[in-house]
Amino acid sequence: MKLLHKYVEKDGSGSVTLMPEEAEDMWHAYNLIAVGDSLRSTTIRKVTTESATGSTGSNRVRTMLTISVEDIDFDTQGCMLRVKGRNIQENQYVKMGAYHTLDLELNRKFTLLKAHWDTIALERIDLACDPAQHADLAAIVMQEGLAHVCLVTANMTLVRAKIDVNIPRKRKGMCAQHDKGLTRFFESVYQALVRHVSFDIVKCVLIASPGFVKDQFYEYVFQQAAKTDNKTLLENKGVFVLVHASSGFKHALKEVLSDPTIAHKLADTKAAGEVKCLDQFYTTLMNEPSKAFYGLKHVQKANESQAIDTLLISDKLFRCNHVAKRKLYVDLVDSVRDSGGEVKMFSSLHPSGEQLDQLTGIAAILRFPMDELEDDNSSSDTNDD
Repeated sequence: MKLLHKYVEKDGSGSVTLMPEEAEDMWHAYNLIAVGDSLRSTTIRKVTTESATGSTGSNRVRTMLTISVEDIDFDTQGCMLRVKGRNIQENQYVKMGAYHTLDLELNRKFTLLKAHWDTIALERIDLACDPAQHADLAAIVMQEGLAHVCLVTANMTLVRAKIDVNIPRKRKGMCAQHDKGLTRFFESVYQALVRHVSFDIVKCVLIASPGFVKDQFYEYVFQQAAKTDNKTLLENKGVFVLVHASSGFKHALKEVLSDPTIAHKLADTKAAGEVKCLDQFYTTLMNEPSKAFYGLKHVQKANESQAIDTLLISDKLFRCNHVAKRKLYVDLVDSVRDSGGEVKMFSSLHPSGEQLDQLTGIAAILRFPMDELEDDNSSSDTNDD
């Protein structure tokens, strides 16, 4: 994401102009734009004209439009963002108050105006515009006949290809059919790897599977690379890491990222930091339950005692349309930081974030035990957006 202009008044109001440059930037934009904000961008509008003779014709014109945001739709697969609202500025093609949908696209700038830019929104801009935040980890999670080729960024797991090939079962005297099917499957995964993984950015490629599928595929990749003289793959042989996974489904990626044998390879990625933090929470919950709590009510009580060492919070909670509720979460984050605690923001499009969302989206590891919270069983609170 490129920051083109930023002006925030002392009261927190102001505008920011951004240019999305890659797919993940749309995710950041989705987290920044809220109902009630004003969004300005160019759009294509179909205009009907009438000639002097009474005949009508239509043509498409590009115009700059400013809308008051009422609805935001994010397509996670296509990384497309559609924002609907009413026009709030004079425009020769669109009446004041008329509904229009702005499609935000890569390499097309937009300006976002807010009545109040809180700390979470401003941090999101810093994160989005940090050039170090790239998809530097790729993962192929596979089993016989099924594979998911993923790019793991700091904030989301992008499934770039799903390969599903029917492989005949291995029967006595009929191994040839099985082997042919397996080769066909490996070829499809190999092509997806070549097409979707850029070794200019990716620092590590995980190949994960149950059994020996990963080993067979790894061998196949470099046989093919040698045959086709694919210098890029051959030069990057050292970035491939083989690791066990229970299946070839996307959710198996969480256990892959937790594997201590590859932790040193992933030490620099935020994704690994999130997984490690969540594992620490579960370990504390199991061994010292009076030092680990989840749910807004318990976390707030722990914060009142300045007991929070690490706050785990899902970015999903900041997308609620309820202004007071969002402010409550922002104030909680600020308060934890003011008392010296660490805040880990989890992405709801990452396996670790999905898991945190199942725990209400908010959890905390405490500096000291709070038995009175453990005794309080009124933990029926959930965080509804």
